[in-house]
Amino acid sequence: MSKAAPAKNPAPTAPPPECTLDTNDPQVQKAAIRIQASYRGQRSRKELREKGPPRVLEPLKDVVLIEGSAAKLTCRISAVRDPFIRWCKDGKELRDGPKYRYVFEDPDVVALVVRDGELADLGQYSINVTNPFGQCSDSARILVEVPTKIQKGPDNTKALKGATVMLTAEILGEPAPDVGWTKDGEDVEEDDRVFFEIGTTTTTLTIRRATPQDSGKYEVYVENCLGRDQSFAHVDVA
Repeated sequence: MSKAAPAKNPAPTAPPPECTLDTNDPQVQKAAIRIQASYRGQRSRKELREKGPPRVLEPLKDVVLIEGSAAKLTCRISAVRDPFIRWCKDGKELRDGPKYRYVFEDPDVVALVVRDGELADLGQYSINVTNPFGQCSDSARILVEVPTKIQKGPDNTKALKGATVMLTAEILGEPAPDVGWTKDGEDVEEDDRVFFEIGTTTTTLTIRRATPQDSGKYEVYVENCLGRDQSFAHVDVA
């Protein structure tokens, strides 16, 4: 018995004419462009899902700043590649420098350090984070506490009988201090002739129709939770 001859592979047959593509056909080229655009769109959406715009993971919190010290505002954001960070105070951009320091503690933690605290640092602070996919922002307040003080005390005053005497002191403090006046160690009892007013940065004691009995040592004192201060002046009515 002879061996059977090995089977030969059938010769490839050409596809039917209706199944061929002519790459020079304008309609084929347009379809290819649409397919490529769709692929790029799907890839962009995939990158957007994987990377995406920055997000605030832990928001900023209000901070109390003591005069002369430093405060830090900290924000945790979604880890994004090469984000652009911008800090502002009351809408005005803050430049990284000796007063304000931009700090990057971890890949997703950013902070602003405010040095040499003063009353002018009181305000609304905001952060804006931008990457190629979008942006996010957040804000918080820095509350400043300043020990109360009398920046300029009242002046010694000489007046004629019947004149109006006004003693003024320049004051500072945050929280706003309690203010009081004394005469010869006793609290001034206010009426329509002798009274004092308290403004944002000043306090004024007014003595109308002054008499010799109004002569004496007048003291102004201020006090808040961080400190106390006082100053005095002499009044001489003749």
